[in-house]
Amino acid sequence: MTTQSSEEVPTAPRGAGASGGTPTDPGGLGPASVRRRRVASLGLDRFSGIYVWVAIIVLFALWIPDTFLTEGNLRIIAGDQAITAILAIGLIVPLAAGVFDLSIAGVMGFSVAMVSYQLSIGIGMLVAVLTTLLCGALIGAVNGFVVVKLNVDSFIATLGMSSILLAGTYWVTDGKQITDGFTDGFLNLGSGMFLGLPLPFYYMVVVAAVMYVLLEKTPLGRYLYATGGNRQAARLAGLRVERIMFGSLVTSATIAALAGVVLAAKLGTAAPDIGPSYLLPAFSAVFLGSTQIRAGRVNVLGTLVAIYLLATGVKGLQLAGAPSFVNDLFNGLALIIAVALAARTARRS
Repeated sequence: MTTQSSEEVPTAPRGAGASGGTPTDPGGLGPASVRRRRVASLGLDRFSGIYVWVAIIVLFALWIPDTFLTEGNLRIIAGDQAITAILAIGLIVPLAAGVFDLSIAGVMGFSVAMVSYQLSIGIGMLVAVLTTLLCGALIGAVNGFVVVKLNVDSFIATLGMSSILLAGTYWVTDGKQITDGFTDGFLNLGSGMFLGLPLPFYYMVVVAAVMYVLLEKTPLGRYLYATGGNRQAARLAGLRVERIMFGSLVTSATIAALAGVVLAAKLGTAAPDIGPSYLLPAFSAVFLGSTQIRAGRVNVLGTLVAIYLLATGVKGLQLAGAPSFVNDLFNGLALIIAVALAARTARRS
């Protein structure tokens, strides 16, 4: 009588018991039974956020239809969340590689100050934008150097960088708002409309599409997830994990700089403390998104679902007369719940 070796256990279908099961297994342990259970659950394990989002829309549509079900409210939700979504999508890249980037909101705030300052002293729009994006990439390279070459934990390195960037933002703005020098062409980048929706929404769609293809359809995306899943195993498999980690931090900082440029164009002003408030919403969206679509890992589509689920709930409560602190309350609760759900998913997988 032969027995199955321990090395063969990981090759069994997920969810199968020790007996293996077959498509006709009366014990319900085979692949056919697994498929039936998934159909019966209606995808609640991967698409629960979409069900909750629809429920929230229905709730507020019945509760406050005159203010919630309006074109203006749709435009506000779509446009206001575009910046947070771009920032969160940038955050996905280092997290997929197992690296934290707590400086991403600081990079965005510094970028708002940089592009605004350049415009205020008469530098052309194109040069100001490109210089700001290059500054973002340079900040990411510094983060990568500290993490990869100096072996500083990414949490500590990027937390320190966020404080440095906050100081840099105050230095560039001299602690004041910058309101001069914004050209109509630049402001149109953030306030222009197309097909009834703000242009920042379309920037978000483009960034999301590019990052989705990169992460889900290319070898580089698989290398990122492999590095984040098990760094030592990825290194033994021949991946240059240090280079992947370095590149992920450069990418996230560059996307954050892009978000800063769009935010400056949207607001038409630069304030020294504009960045930090975006950090918690971005992390909340990414971690909540990791429980959706591709449950158990950070992903673009899940993050977008999380962004607009939270935004719809917050906006509905605000229109219903909830106090102003409901935004922070929602994001804080979402972050705690998302991390708890992600940990539960990891234990079950």
